[in-house]
Amino acid sequence: MPPKRVPTLFDAQRSAALQNQAPLATRMRPRTLEEYAGQQHVVGEGKLLRRAITGDQLFSIILWGPPGSGKTTLARIVASSTNAHFTQVSAVNAGVADLRAVIQEAQDRLGMYQQRTVLFIDEIHRFNKGQQDAVLPYVEDGTIILIGATTENPSFEVNSALLSRARVFTLQALSDAEIGQLVDRALADAERGLATYQPMLATDARGYLINMANGDARTALNALEAAVLAKAPSLGDKRLITLDDIRDALQSRATRYDKHGELHYDAISALHKSVRDSDPDGALYWLARMLDGGEDPLYIARRIMRMAVEDIGLADPHALPQTIAAQQAIHFLGQPEGELALAQAVVYLCQAPKSNALYRAYAAVQKDVAETRNEPVPLHLRNAPTGLMRNLGYGKGYEYAHDLPTGRSEQAHLPPNLEGRIYYEPTSTGFEARIGERLAWRLARSPSPPAPAPPAPTHDIAPGEEPQLAPEEAPPTHQRGSVRKG
Repeated sequence: MPPKRVPTLFDAQRSAALQNQAPLATRMRPRTLEEYAGQQHVVGEGKLLRRAITGDQLFSIILWGPPGSGKTTLARIVASSTNAHFTQVSAVNAGVADLRAVIQEAQDRLGMYQQRTVLFIDEIHRFNKGQQDAVLPYVEDGTIILIGATTENPSFEVNSALLSRARVFTLQALSDAEIGQLVDRALADAERGLATYQPMLATDARGYLINMANGDARTALNALEAAVLAKAPSLGDKRLITLDDIRDALQSRATRYDKHGELHYDAISALHKSVRDSDPDGALYWLARMLDGGEDPLYIARRIMRMAVEDIGLADPHALPQTIAAQQAIHFLGQPEGELALAQAVVYLCQAPKSNALYRAYAAVQKDVAETRNEPVPLHLRNAPTGLMRNLGYGKGYEYAHDLPTGRSEQAHLPPNLEGRIYYEPTSTGFEARIGERLAWRLARSPSPPAPAPPAPTHDIAPGEEPQLAPEEAPPTHQRGSVRKG
């Protein structure tokens, strides 16, 4: 192990300079649990994590929450309250070699001084499998106590082995009241905050700042600092911060949508369920949220095509063409013009009659194809282009539907082991009611014992996966592919 670097006077000076020049959100970090805003479900009086911190009885944890919710702040409070040695690394720039050096020092510290090491890994979701595996044995044997912070769902981004050895605490976006509390504290603090500038924040400006911060304390405080520093003194030495000043400092709302993260899957799920429930207001809202967050509009177009066939199908045969037209429009027009085409398609799907009969029929067919004997095509359905094939019975007994008075034939089209199976059972909704009348002749067929209904497939969509045939969510479970008795 290389010799450990000895701190110098310049290190202390550099640290002090960085603290003075740090953004307001960094300078105003709470130093104790009493100053910590929000997350009372995690660190409130009597809660497990609070008892562990105050009693210095730490265990490995992963803090999962949106930006600006206090993950790093909570880790720093742990650092100031524990007798264990605290080491911080960032997954943005740390590699396996850095982790091994930290672990070696932790082993030496434990052996020589019986002192444990708390290792805080910021942005732990950025570590690959190999980097996460590097710390796994030492979390397991207690050499280090791991604190990981992530904005991404740990179920997807953290190895299951490491996840099983740590307790996950979910942090929520701060409420408007909690953001307001932090803003007021920064305005009144002369040591770390902005009080020396004598700022006066207009009421409407304060409300706008809190609203647009979207629960992100870092966004609120840094925008406030930008507005104060850019404002020339007036009214003596005071600085009046108006609504326009805050607008200029913020530019836009802090967007929590991440098109590569969990919210991507949550939002498309909300859009799909809104369409299925025939709610155009909810569907339009989630569509706009996704587009505002930078979601690929062609991804949305693909998903609403799926909604058209999964939840509407032949109850309204125009639903699928509407979504195809929307895809072509967004591809041709781009954004923002093409977004209205997606909105039109989504509203059309919401008002359309709903049916999952086609989806259920195809799921039942897939089950039979996968789980029953694959019998040959019945002879009467085979083509007979040669004399030998005709002599073998190919095509024998085939009824040509156009020669029949009814224009249809009731001859068997399934293999003998599936004879009598009825897969597609149209509902009485929309156009499918007419389809049901046209297919009523099937009820007169001789029934055969029904096969067990196929189970509803599950559709837990993980990052990087987009099922091609499976729906966004399985419909309610009920009998599929049963034989109708005449």
